[in-house]
Order: sequence, then C-alpha cells, then structure tokens
Amino acid sequence: MNIEELAAGVLARQPRLLARAISVVEDGREEARALMQALASAGQQTRVIGLTGSPGVGKSTTTSALIDHYRAAGLTVAVLACDPSSPFSGGALLGDRVRMQEHFLDPGVYIRSMSSRGHLGGLSASTPQAARILGAAGFDFILIETVGVGQSEVEVAASADTTVVLMAPGMGDGIQAVKAGILEVGDIFVVNKADRDGAHDTVRELRHALSLAADVRARPAEPDEWTPPILLTVASTAGGIPELVKALEEHAAWLTGTESGRMRKARRAEAELEAVVLAHLRARAGAFRDDPRFRDLANEVSLGLRDAYSAAEVLVSRL
Repeated sequence: MNIEELAAGVLARQPRLLARAISVVEDGREEARALMQALASAGQQTRVIGLTGSPGVGKSTTTSALIDHYRAAGLTVAVLACDPSSPFSGGALLGDRVRMQEHFLDPGVYIRSMSSRGHLGGLSASTPQAARILGAAGFDFILIETVGVGQSEVEVAASADTTVVLMAPGMGDGIQAVKAGILEVGDIFVVNKADRDGAHDTVRELRHALSLAADVRARPAEPDEWTPPILLTVASTAGGIPELVKALEEHAAWLTGTESGRMRKARRAEAELEAVVLAHLRARAGAFRDDPRFRDLANEVSLGLRDAYSAAEVLVSRL
C-alpha cells in the first residue's frame, strides 16, 4: 500500500490502516517521514491527555472511566497505552487484550498498546507521532497512559496538552512526587482509591509539597499561571470523574486563553521536534559499530592505551 492510500485510511479512521500507520512510525520505517508529511495539517483540534503515576494507582481504571464519560457525551476517544518491553521480543508485555475490554467493540474507541522498547521516561519514543496519527484520524480525545514502572515518568508532559498525575493512599506517593520531580509536570493531581484510609493524608502531603515547590521556585509566578488542583477519585465506581473532567476542561481553556498556556503548547512542539532530531542522530550514530576502527579503539581503551573520550571523538569524526 502506498503512502497516499495509508494516509487516506487514517483520515477515514479505518482501524486496520490506523494500526498499520502507527506501526510505521513505531518501527521507524523509511515511509514514516512521508506519512507524517501527508498528515501534518490534520488533527489540530484533538485534545491529548496524559495519565502517569506509579504502578497500582489505577491509571487503566481511570482511563476506562474517562472513556465511559466521553462516550456518554458522544465524543470519540483513542488510547495509547505504553507498556514495558519484553526483553526477548521487544514487544509490549501487557497489551490491549487485558485492558479496558468493555470498549473493544465500540467503534468510537481505539486502543493501542505500544512497547517502550527500553525508552526511559514512561513512553515509547514514537508516542508523539502516534498521537499525531490519531489526531489526524479525528478523535476528539487521545489518552496517553505511561508505563508505570518507577519515578522517571515525566516525559509525558512533553507529549500531552494536560498531564494528570495519579497517586493512591498508603503508597508514600506524596513524598515520592517530590523525589521524582513529578510536581513540575503535573497539571492536575488525582488521589485515586479515595475510599481507602489515608486518602486525605495523601492530599495533605501533596498540598504541602506543592507549596514548598512554589516557595523555592527561582522565578516569580506569572499572573496567569496555572495552579494544579488536587482531586479525590474512586475510578472503579466513577466517583470523582465528573470533577476530573471539569478540571480537564478548565485546563484546556487556560491553554487557549492565556499567554502562559500558548507558550506551553509551543514548548510541547519544541520537545516533539527535539525528540525527532535525537532519533535521527541515534540512528546515524548506530553506524559507528560498522566502523572498522571500532573494535581496535575499544581494545585500546580496555588496555589503558587510550581514554574513552578521545576514542569516541575519533569515531564521531568519521561518521
């Protein structure tokens, strides 16, 4: 199938061709550039929402609850669920077969699992381009769910219009958020499983951490700066989901109605461009292993005849 047919299938929101288009960018194929050029002007109105947090906080349950809410309003939703990679196949360990099963037969919902393939930051390296494809397909909302493997899931802020950070009582998440730098990327903070003991303690810890972050900030607050709300939800019963949707709408209005919001969208585009540039550089840099001097230089480093920096300079200069 040529690129024109594939792009037309994406614009027509054909599930099979959507899957093929995402695979093109996920696998880094040569056709990806032409495909993204063909889709560049489409999907500018799609809202991208990122959900991140440590394992067990209920990201998939919250995602499913948001899908229910938006579908009840007649809106279409696409989900990019980023999973950790299998060390053997490189594919996603979990996958959409075990996620949000009640939505699989809904034509207004598209769910795609993406393997992180060792990429840090909680996302697949190709997630921003996959989101562009789904935006071109005309979905009203794209929900990006991060891997959930630790404290490094801050990259989602560069791929989403609004980043929702989920926490749960009794997991020490209020303190972990400070350690992980997650306070800087969260637009909305959600303490899920609020029917458990300790939910209000987690809210209090988080509110204190946010106030400390504001006190030590190197720059003064902008007049129109966004203040992240802290919400309580029980996603398994849709408790607090309407309040979360309202906060998402308020943040969307802030993005379009303030200078700070418009600058935020510009920075997101800068981060996307930087990711593509770095991907190109990594692909080109991989050629150094084919250099006939590579093993010789590595041997010299191992014997102490040369330092790694000067050896690297030799290889870089020959690329």
